Amino acid sequence: MAKAPVANKVRLAKYLALTGLCSRRAATRYIRDGLITIDGRPANHIDTVTLMETPGGTDCRETLLFDGIGVEGIEAKQYWMLNKAVGTDCRLLPGDPDSLLHLLPAAPRLYPVGRLDKDSRGLLLLTNDGELTQKLMHPDFGHSKVYHVRVDRAFGDDFLHLMAQGVSYRDVTTLPCEMKRLDDDKFEIVLTQGLNRQIRRMSQALGFKVIDLKRTKIQTLELSTLNEGEMRQLTEPEITKLRSALE
Repeated sequence: MAKAPVANKVRLAKYLALTGLCSRRAATRYIRDGLITIDGRPANHIDTVTLMETPGGTDCRETLLFDGIGVEGIEAKQYWMLNKAVGTDCRLLPGDPDSLLHLLPAAPRLYPVGRLDKDSRGLLLLTNDGELTQKLMHPDFGHSKVYHVRVDRAFGDDFLHLMAQGVSYRDVTTLPCEMKRLDDDKFEIVLTQGLNRQIRRMSQALGFKVIDLKRTKIQTLELSTLNEGEMRQLTEPEITKLRSALE
C-alpha cells in the first residue's frame, strides 16, 4: 500500500517572509510581540504551517492573522523599481494622501525594501520577496547603496575625508564609506549602512545642510533613465544579477 505524501511544513517566520508581509527578522519580532495568531491563538517561534498549492500560488492550511487581519498566501515573486519623488512617504498608510501605498498596484502586493525619507528621491526597490528583502536589509550583509547629494554650500577636500572615515553624531559613529566629489557643492557617497537619515545627519554634524538627496543605485540595480514618479518591473538579467550579488 502506497504511503501518503508527507505534508510540506515550514517555520512560521519563514512562511510570513515568503508571503511578502515582512522580512523574516520582522516576522520574528511580530511573533514575539503577539501580533501573529495561528488558528485563533497567539503564535510562538516554534510554530510551523502546512503548505498547500492553490490556483493563485501557495497557501497554508492554518488560519493566520497579523494584527487581526488575514495573511494572504504566497504570490509569484515580483520585482519592481520606482523613481521616488520628493514628497512621497514610504510608509504604507492608507489614510496618508502622500503615502507610497497609493502609487502601488492592488496586485501584486509590493513592499518597499527599506525607505527613502519624504524629502529624498530616487531608486526604491519594491518586491514581495521577503527573503531577498531580508538579505538586502540586514546590517550583517553590508550591501551597498549609492547616493548623489547636494549641500547648501561648497565644501573642501577635508569634508570628503571626514565623511569617508566615519562621522560621530548623537550616540553613533558611522562606518567608513566611499566619497567622490561631483561638483563644488555635490558629492557621491556609497554606504553599506542604513541608519535613519544617515547622510543628512553626517553632513549636519560637519556643518552642512543637505538640500537634495537622490539614491541612484542599490547593490547591482541602477536607476538609469527611469523618469521621476515612474515604476517598472525588473528585467530577468537584473533579477539574476541582483540575486547572484546577494549569495
